[in-house]
Amino acid sequence: MSKSTVVEFKDRETITDPLSEMLKAGAKQLIHQAVEAELAGLLSEHAHRKTGDGRSTVVRNGYQPERDILTGIGSVPVRIPKVRSKDGPPVTFHSALVPPYVRKTRSIESALPWLYLKGISTGEMGAALKVLVGNDAEGLSASTISRLKKEWGKQYDEWCSASLSKDQWVYIWADGIYSGLRAEKEKLCALVIIGVNERGQKQFLAIEDGTRESTQSWREVLLQLKGRGMNSPQLAVGDGAMGFWSAIEEVYPETRHQRCWVHKTANILNHLPKTAQPKAKKALHQIWMAETRTNAGNAFDLFVESYEAKYPKATLSLQKDREELLAFYDFPAMHWQSIRTSNPIESTFGTIRHRTKRTKGCLNRDGMLHMMFKLSQCAEQKWIRLRGFDYLAKVIEGVKFKLKFPTNYEVSSSSSSGHHA
Repeated sequence: MSKSTVVEFKDRETITDPLSEMLKAGAKQLIHQAVEAELAGLLSEHAHRKTGDGRSTVVRNGYQPERDILTGIGSVPVRIPKVRSKDGPPVTFHSALVPPYVRKTRSIESALPWLYLKGISTGEMGAALKVLVGNDAEGLSASTISRLKKEWGKQYDEWCSASLSKDQWVYIWADGIYSGLRAEKEKLCALVIIGVNERGQKQFLAIEDGTRESTQSWREVLLQLKGRGMNSPQLAVGDGAMGFWSAIEEVYPETRHQRCWVHKTANILNHLPKTAQPKAKKALHQIWMAETRTNAGNAFDLFVESYEAKYPKATLSLQKDREELLAFYDFPAMHWQSIRTSNPIESTFGTIRHRTKRTKGCLNRDGMLHMMFKLSQCAEQKWIRLRGFDYLAKVIEGVKFKLKFPTNYEVSSSSSSGHHA
């Protein structure tokens, strides 16, 4: 007898971890958009029915009372729209996706690993909805599914052209995310940029396909952002092994660079034997967790002195990016936790690699970008403002922050381009 690989969630209504909340929000949005696409199909069928003055006789008429569909990650609220006919035979809207009296979906657990992936990939929307709500999704027509996919694509296109000039963008994070899915010839990579504005609000600014190591790919992304009105950020954060840095030097030459310490640590440890890695990792940790730039510099020099003779490649990897690794010390200490790594991107898309390894078949370019766009929208809803956001206005002004205590500052009118202890 085969064993089920489905893990049952206990106390599912009390689950509050970000991934579960993200998936629950995604399930709600997926059902809502699918139902709206069904309704649009119904109204289109009756578009020929007109009143004497040329208006449609079959129109929307509010919503039925909201009810919950019990899923494997908790209850998902659903609102089913109603229609009415002003003249002629009555018309009633019945959703094939959420039929009357539905109270439970039987296989939402199976949908969790690829809710977005299958849901947005071309030609597989029907399969995703079937897994989401069971065999009831079989009633969805091809035109309804096509309409839904077009709506997601339209939302993505509008988002890509939205103006960025209304905000002052202070920090940006950049990374290239490989989905793990294969197109016809190569892996798909999404070039992702997140920004934080002067009010401390984090937002996705770009999700485009390209080559992670290519300067040209990143140049195109940054030029698009500039064309949409994005100002020169004070600091850009990311992994050193990207074409991003050459591109931003061209497009935004005044922006300072901060290498991601998580990526840099992994790169350095790759040059060491496994037996030496735990101690070396702790020594690196002492650098970027130091309370002052002076202490960080001392720990930096100690690491080089300790490992240079035996592991020169490891210390060279560290030394070549010294300025870019310690740049965050010139900004408010309340921001250090956020600006010394590219964690905002990794925490949002880190589960994609795991979830796509088990997905068979291909995902085309549009499918990948739309999937990541919808995932980013769900993530943004859960984000809170940057800790210490009230210091951002001073950062924009070019104020130099002088550390007195771990969380207290004096500020001076000199430029932030200088160093301080």
